[in-house]
Amino acid sequence: MAVTLHDVAREAGVSYATASRALNGSDRNVRQENAVRVQAAAARLGYVPHAPAQAIARGSTNTVALVVSDVDDPYFSMIAAGVIDAAEDAGLIVTMAVADRSPGLELQIVRTLRGHRPRAIVVAGSRIDGSGERASLVEELEAYRASGGRVSLISQPDLPFPTFAIDNTGGARRLALELAGLGYQRFAVVHGDDAIRASRDRRTAFADGLREAGLGLDPGCEIATDFSRSGGLAAAERLAELARAGVEAVFAVTDVMAIGAMSGLRAAGLRPGVDLALAGFDDIEAAGEVTPGLTSVRAPLREVGRRAVEAALSGAPAGVVDIPVEVVLRDSTPPRHRGADPPRTVVVNGATHLTARKGHDVAASSQAHGHVT
Repeated sequence: MAVTLHDVAREAGVSYATASRALNGSDRNVRQENAVRVQAAAARLGYVPHAPAQAIARGSTNTVALVVSDVDDPYFSMIAAGVIDAAEDAGLIVTMAVADRSPGLELQIVRTLRGHRPRAIVVAGSRIDGSGERASLVEELEAYRASGGRVSLISQPDLPFPTFAIDNTGGARRLALELAGLGYQRFAVVHGDDAIRASRDRRTAFADGLREAGLGLDPGCEIATDFSRSGGLAAAERLAELARAGVEAVFAVTDVMAIGAMSGLRAAGLRPGVDLALAGFDDIEAAGEVTPGLTSVRAPLREVGRRAVEAALSGAPAGVVDIPVEVVLRDSTPPRHRGADPPRTVVVNGATHLTARKGHDVAASSQAHGHVT
């Protein structure tokens, strides 16, 4: 028969209420000697606390809940690593739920989590426009916070909670300028549904950067597909046609889409980085491991995950924390010059900061507004 809290109270010679307060972490005072006796009795009897009951007594469990859009995307794995780092530092464990880029499912998850009483909820993923669930999601999170919970988001500025916002527009614009600086003139863009705000922001900002460089996108060179690796793979057939028609470089709005496109281009008989340059966004670990190395826009995702948990647990007020990014040039976008490749130099405010030879990374901060020559 399982040991109960009544057994522990009897063994320690205290009341049931005292034993409960000593073991569930309640803020109500328990005399030190009684707490020691209760904990010793629990250890002798092998008592295991009932987590839901403890949550009711404390008002929360020793967990942080992370809600992500896609479990298969390394973008969220990197965020989750930072969330776990911060949670472990606080003596908490992380539970994760996947919303599958569905605002309705995201709302349902948050409603369910309220009943589980986590110490904090971190929601990570792009906002989806036109879904109709925004007001209900705000209501659920506000109710959770009113009952003592803490909230933070890793997303676009939209909801009235502490929000860590990746610089999607600045990063995509900078990437366009730097690719233009490498000599590319004809581009294509692979993107997801424009209702996915991160995809739309990156797509439009890249086009803005091209216009700033005196360039543009030819008709038919924006390819809408699934916001995933399979979407990039599916776009490769059209990209191969565009490459044969003179398009020189492709911007895929995520690294996983760019890597999928790489695979599809190879299957079509084209060489990524030679017959068609490619660039992505996020700088997931695989971006530096594929061949050729993928040019990308680096966001400090693990750090953002950590900071989001710390902000939630500290009760930070609503507001937006802008997260700067940096462009990382790799061999998937070699310079478009005849003869030997010249060195690539990052120039920021007129000062030369860094030169790279083939096979090396070049990083230029989105805050610096530099350019590559």
